Amino acid sequence: MQHSLPPLTPGTLYLVATPIGNLEDITLRALRVLKECDVVAAEDTRRTGQLLKHFEIRKPLLSYFQFNEAKRSEEILGRLGRGERVALVTDAGTPGISDPGERVVKAAVANGFRVEAIPGACALIAALTASGLSSDEFHFIGFLPHKSGQRLRQLESAKTIPGTLVLYESPYRIGKLLVLLNEVFPDRRVVLARELTKKFEEFLRGTPGELLGLVEQRSLKGEFVVLVDGKPAGATS
Repeated sequence: MQHSLPPLTPGTLYLVATPIGNLEDITLRALRVLKECDVVAAEDTRRTGQLLKHFEIRKPLLSYFQFNEAKRSEEILGRLGRGERVALVTDAGTPGISDPGERVVKAAVANGFRVEAIPGACALIAALTASGLSSDEFHFIGFLPHKSGQRLRQLESAKTIPGTLVLYESPYRIGKLLVLLNEVFPDRRVVLARELTKKFEEFLRGTPGELLGLVEQRSLKGEFVVLVDGKPAGATS
């Protein structure tokens, strides 16, 4: 006998993971929350509108992105205070992981509102588990700073970390990143994961130098997850 699922809880902020590539990344629970919530706060309302339309969901959309987080966070708190059920989504993946979300979550928690994660697709985890590198311990850096000096310093500071390093990079800067990795981690194994869960998903493996030679020969599109093998046992740097 199948039991009916409990309704969404009033005054709750739901963090809903959305597809990172393949639309089948969505979970049944995520679809139910999006169907039953009162409003969807989205990083890009046009992109989220297309996602909702694909799944035949009609909901009011509220723009929530990096440059209006402060204003929108206050509005979302007001909605939660009125008992609304708010679903927060980003363009792809899990809210708060190198995407907007952290600020409103902190504000909701500080004001005593309930926050519930609706887990699902996350490029970080998808890449790590299929990389062939150790997943026992890992350090997530996210996106490096834009300035080369700051990028180099952050990578240098990560040399002593024993776990796998994981970071995100755009296709426009992947070559420059590999140049830095070749300077800081010339002998480490590196994995480039791109187009995750899409038709042309690809994992490229090698040393920074080997991968640099590859990207100089090919035009690689899509967002990258870059994984660097951790500090070898007994190594001094």
